[in-house]
This record gives sequence, C-alpha cells and structure tokens, in this order.
Amino acid sequence: MELTFSVFRKTRTLFKECIEKYSLEELNTIPKGFNNNIIWNIMHSVVTEQILVYKLSNRNPNISEDLINAYKKGTRPGKPITHSELETIKDLLFSTIVQTKIDYESNVFKTFTEYKLSTTGNILTNISEAIEFALFHEGLHYGYIMALERALKR
Repeated sequence: MELTFSVFRKTRTLFKECIEKYSLEELNTIPKGFNNNIIWNIMHSVVTEQILVYKLSNRNPNISEDLINAYKKGTRPGKPITHSELETIKDLLFSTIVQTKIDYESNVFKTFTEYKLSTTGNILTNISEAIEFALFHEGLHYGYIMALERALKR
C-alpha cells in the first residue's frame, strides 16, 4: 500500500496545483457542456475517499456530513465556494489522506461493508480494495479536471 499512498499524495498535489493556478471564479465556473467545475471534482474526490474508506468501515469520516452531502455521488455544484471554504479544501486535501494512511497502518478498519461499484460493477470487499479504488476514482476525476481546464481556456 506504500505505492498507493504515494500516488495519493501526488494526485492531491496535482489538485492543489489546480487550486493555486486558477482564480476562485475560474474554480467555480461550470463551462458550457459540463455539469460541474474544477473545485467540485476535487472535493468530490476527497469526499468519496472518506465514504469508501471510513463509512464503509463503520468509522467516522474526517470531514463533516455537510461536506459529504454537498459533494457525494449524485450531487452538483451548489453556490460558489468562498475563499474561506477554499482554504478548508486545501487543508483537507492532505490531512484526510495522511489520516487514512495512519489509520490503515494502525489497523483501525476492523469491519467493512461490501459495496458494488456503479462504474465497473465490481464489489469492494475489504479496506485495501476501497483505498485502491478511491485512488482510481481520483484519477478519473483528475481527467475530468483536465477537460475542464481546456474548456476554461476557450
């Protein structure tokens, strides 16, 4: 799992670079032909990791239920985020994955509720699979972010 957590850090660094590259207005912009924006994809990735790892393990996530409800699967961007919310997001990028690694290595995930993935039809059966899929999921959303970036430049 060392490689998995290393790639998570790199993916989250790419997300942070996106946040720093664009204005708050650009991060909140939903380009024509899209139904979300850069910041939604970033937070959706963070929220999904917390749901797959913590909620499916019957543990409390390291983010608020309000954030989970705002960015979970099936949601769309609501009101534009503020500078204050952006700072919180930047903090959560790394604090959540650091805590997941600590908790994983400390073996705190004792139970796991199987979960069928809507994207592939596969079934997650344990915490390692959940963490690995969360990383795959982040890669998908980084691809969406790259498409959003191209659309912003038009």
